[in-house]
Amino acid sequence: MTNSTQALHDLGVSELAAGLRSKQFSAVEAAQHFLARAQAHQNLGAYVALNEDATLAQARAADARIAAGTAGALEGVPIAHKDIFVTKAFPTTAGSKMLAGYQSPFDATVVTRLADAGAVTLGKLNCDEFAMGSANENSAVAPVGFDAPAPVRNPWATDRIPGGSSGGSAVAVAARLAPAVTGTDTGGSIRQPASFCGITGIKPTYGRASRYGMVAFASSLDQAGPMARSAEDCALLLSAMCGPDPDRDSTSLDVPAENFSAKLNDSIDGLRIGIPAEFFGDGLAPDVRAAVDAALKEYEKLGAKLVPISLPRTELSIPVYYIIAPAEASSNLSRFDGVKFGHRAKDYTDLVDMYKKTRAEGFGDEVKRRIMIGAYVLSHGYYDAYYLQAQKIRRMIADDFQNAFKSCDVIAGPVAPTVAWKLGEHGNDPLADYLADIFTLPASLAGLPGMSVPAGFGEGGMPVGLQLIGNYFEESRLLTAAHRLQQATDFHLRQPGGL
Repeated sequence: MTNSTQALHDLGVSELAAGLRSKQFSAVEAAQHFLARAQAHQNLGAYVALNEDATLAQARAADARIAAGTAGALEGVPIAHKDIFVTKAFPTTAGSKMLAGYQSPFDATVVTRLADAGAVTLGKLNCDEFAMGSANENSAVAPVGFDAPAPVRNPWATDRIPGGSSGGSAVAVAARLAPAVTGTDTGGSIRQPASFCGITGIKPTYGRASRYGMVAFASSLDQAGPMARSAEDCALLLSAMCGPDPDRDSTSLDVPAENFSAKLNDSIDGLRIGIPAEFFGDGLAPDVRAAVDAALKEYEKLGAKLVPISLPRTELSIPVYYIIAPAEASSNLSRFDGVKFGHRAKDYTDLVDMYKKTRAEGFGDEVKRRIMIGAYVLSHGYYDAYYLQAQKIRRMIADDFQNAFKSCDVIAGPVAPTVAWKLGEHGNDPLADYLADIFTLPASLAGLPGMSVPAGFGEGGMPVGLQLIGNYFEESRLLTAAHRLQQATDFHLRQPGGL
């Protein structure tokens, strides 16, 4: 039962939905409350676009449906979207100068499906440019209340990064600026910021959620997913987001939508949890290891069995990913040339000069770096040596997981080797950011579902996430395992001070 004395921002998605249905408060009141919080905590840099009129119009329509008895599962619940999903009512920039001022004529499928379930959109959330980054320091867009681009700040310690690329999304949930949000995960961009900000996030099986209307980075890797405080809340959102979209997205799987909440309370007695030796090597910080080990002990108390496994090609996931993803990015980002939409250079002599100047001005350093790597590995003479080899190893990485799943039901380990680092700590060393993805990349390359579950705190009182990886279409099993852990611990309920 919803506690009416609690502040609205302390309620999760399921509690808000219940309170709205029982008319303890209205959708307009909930929307106004969260909009006020977004304005009050602008210093975190989470939001890049708000439109109060559009949000309140959606909330009034939700209240009307609740009154008429036609409410959807998420009717009136406020959510916010990563600025990588196109939206009619809000500008879409993908964190880039290249799309400054761009207003989409349509909504992304994920946005539409959540709206169909009754969710009310609060605004758009900051992210690394074109979702390229592990720290959310690569955004070229000024957050709400700022005159210039600024990094998103982790609410647990504002001198630290929130993780990326879905950093604004993770911060909005952790700082109670939205009860739930959308994110995208190409190589770990839902799981890693969820871990760094102490929230729950899940990347479903590749193809489960439509990519239509999601600004593309790497088409064979990009996948949408929800981020919220709990597995229970993520299950509600994921149920609304997933489902086939064959007319708009050729990579969408013909797998029907599922009620991911149905089995949340199932027993996990006898669940076999695979522990990969490669995830617990010398590169793992002792504080992260201690939190992960403690979470695994909780699972043993709940009746799960820990099974040692091996994912022998884990280390190869970094070079494989940073060949395949830039290759696909160089192809996808070729559409941003100043001709049809987006930024166009003011002074140029001919068409080729316009292309060059537009792209030089519009793209940031990290995006240029990845485009150049991608163009190189796809070029004549290097395609076989790099891109083709990377694709072969990608298949072997996927096979490693299938071998592991013969002896276990889910795989568990750390999300990242350390807790969130200080802003600017990696400076001009992109490799340091790339290495932080070592534990999230393998599941992305294999197209497997993975999630981050709050598992404790490490150095500096910073959150640590436990990563759970399942076999294809096993999202329900992951969510059940996460939910049972959250019933036994309270890490997902803790929040940063001063908010």
